[in-house]
Amino acid sequence: MPYWFLGMVTVPNLFPNGLLTGLFVIVLPIAGAFVTGLVPTVRPLEGAAARELLRGSSSDLNPLPSASWESRTRTGAWFAIHLHAGVVIAAFSLAIPPFAAALMLLPIVNWRGFTNEHSPLRGWKESWASWLGPPAGLLMLIVLVGLIILAGEGLSRLAPRFLGPSADERLAELESKAVRLAERNRLARELHDSVGHALSVVTLQAGAAGRVLDSDPEFAREALGAIEESARSALEDLDHVLGLLREDASRTAPQPTLADLDRLLEQTRIAGVKLDAEADAGIDHVPASVSREAYRIIQEALTNALRHAGKVPVRLRVRIRDNRLEINVSNPLGGASAGHHSGGRGLGGIRERVTVLKGAMTAGPDDGQWRMDVSLPLRSGS
Repeated sequence: MPYWFLGMVTVPNLFPNGLLTGLFVIVLPIAGAFVTGLVPTVRPLEGAAARELLRGSSSDLNPLPSASWESRTRTGAWFAIHLHAGVVIAAFSLAIPPFAAALMLLPIVNWRGFTNEHSPLRGWKESWASWLGPPAGLLMLIVLVGLIILAGEGLSRLAPRFLGPSADERLAELESKAVRLAERNRLARELHDSVGHALSVVTLQAGAAGRVLDSDPEFAREALGAIEESARSALEDLDHVLGLLREDASRTAPQPTLADLDRLLEQTRIAGVKLDAEADAGIDHVPASVSREAYRIIQEALTNALRHAGKVPVRLRVRIRDNRLEINVSNPLGGASAGHHSGGRGLGGIRERVTVLKGAMTAGPDDGQWRMDVSLPLRSGS
């Protein structure tokens, strides 16, 4: 109504001609509503109104403030349509019900009787034409209700087109979802590799300590110390991942790299695994991104050996060859271990890490051994 009042006040002074006055009284409120709809914050407000009032196909609307002229233009058009459809429906809703009531009472009420001293009540002997009033009045009410329903259905179908996301907004949302999914997968890998390795080591160490507690207390004491160290390391990793989930920078400890490889190997040996490990001296200078992923790959490979093959000899080689980091892990494979090795999330997590770094990986049984060979480029594109 403010737009219509503004038009009725200003237009007659600007355009005294009758035809132009009537035209601009109609056009000016529509243009004013369109311009108002260009304000970025109108979009989320109109989206909330459409979602709560129109329902239907508008139920999923949750628009952000307009960020481009394309979305502003669509919102302006929607705002003008919304307001003026409301004006028309409101006018009909105010005018039609009393007129329909008058028609429905036409056979028994002489509305002209109110202007003289006679009773307004008709007799029952009036003309048959007056009895057309009740069905006409009822039909008008039915048409009004139908018009309201059609307007609501039409606006509900139009709202997603005018207030819904643009192509750029859909692309941005898909990219945001992909980033969030990648981050969740990365955190899942971190938990699986770090905490899973620690639990596997702790399980074997606890079992070994329990068996030799009376016969070899010194070894049991060493195993308990290793359990403490493994548990502390797992808690640090868990605290790191939880810090990332909470976006708490003060709780995000640095991730382990190949510089921490000796500690990982020592924990594995204390668990009772005969580990034959060799690493080139230059691995401390491997790029940080590759070093972090390589540490997790080795950790997961050793965890798989502990979990699926038990206390068997494990051979590990970490070499730098032709600008690539080569990781080779092998252990005896017996019985049903082959099937166990191929399942679970461990190898899948390793493949994801290798793929992210654009490396290569092979894994599987080979002449009674389980072998895993990973090659990671040290430079982009190599």
